[in-house]
Amino acid sequence: MFYHISLEHEILLHPRYFGPNLLNTVKQKLFTEVEGTCTGKSCLVGLFTEIGPMSCFISRHSIPSEMEFDPNSNPPCYKTTDEDIVIQQDDEIRLKIVGTRVDKNDIFAIGSLMDDYLGLVS
Repeated sequence: MFYHISLEHEILLHPRYFGPNLLNTVKQKLFTEVEGTCTGKSCLVGLFTEIGPMSCFISRHSIPSEMEFDPNSNPPCYKTTDEDIVIQQDDEIRLKIVGTRVDKNDIFAIGSLMDDYLGLVS
C-alpha cells in the first residue's frame, strides 16, 4: 500500500527567475531544498502491507538494495533496476515478520524482504 501526502513548502526566488522557465526553476529549487529530508511523520520511506487485520511496515533498509522506489511510475512502485521485479499497490508479497506490537485496539508488525524466497509472489 502506498500513501500520497500533500505537502507545502515555501521557497524564496529572486525576481530574475520569473520568466518562461519559472516552472522548471521552482521544481529544481523545491527538489534541492526538500528531497531527501524528513519532516515528521512523512519521512517513513518503505511500504505498508496488510496481513489480515494486522498492518506491517517494511523499511527501505529491509528491502533489497537492488530495488528502488520509483515515485514517477503510475502507480508508484518499488522495482529492480532492470525492471524484472516490480512491487506495486495490491500485489501479493511474501515477507518475514521481524517484530510485532500489540496495542489495545491494534496489531502492528515490522517486516523484511531481505531473505531468500521473499518478495513478489508470482
